[in-house]
Amino acid sequence: MSFSAWAAEEVTKAEVDSQHLEKIGTITTTSKATSPLDAKAELSRQADEKGGRYFRVISGREHGRISATAEVYK
Repeated sequence: MSFSAWAAEEVTKAEVDSQHLEKIGTITTTSKATSPLDAKAELSRQADEKGGRYFRVISGREHGRISATAEVYK
């Protein structure tokens, strides 16, 4: 089984709207993320833990580390 077969997927606002996805929470990356890919992997893992199938990044910044906030959907 590949990582993408079970991990929460990133979606856009247009996908959230067109698929009528239900928001179930908000998550943030930890201080461990050092690249955008690390941050997305962390957000996907956290979304999985919340029972979400999708996440949408709503903010992010780089300050030596990558931090991001995302909404989780099912």
